[in-house]
Amino acid sequence: MKKVYLKDIAKVLRSKNSGPFEMTLDIIFKNKEDYEKIKGLGIINEDLISRIYNIDREKIITFVYFDAANAIKITIPRLRPQGTVGETDMHAAQQHIPLMFVEVPWE
Repeated sequence: MKKVYLKDIAKVLRSKNSGPFEMTLDIIFKNKEDYEKIKGLGIINEDLISRIYNIDREKIITFVYFDAANAIKITIPRLRPQGTVGETDMHAAQQHIPLMFVEVPWE
């Protein structure tokens, strides 16, 4: 089975602020079929998020399969509060990049 990147399957892959201490990651799929396939594979899970964002699994605030929108929504703590010294992404708009390159078995 060939592998593709998550960015090649998802219609929308984004990150954004969820307040000054949290950020949200959204993965929205083109159709129900692709969404259900990803959900069934179980590859996108809390262990993956913990690993690629280097946070303890217990610190994941929200991990939800949102069937009505063919989407996965994840909320995690920001590394530093928004706007503080040393904070590098004020809007958390670049934090989805690690998700883009998750390899997924796909046919």
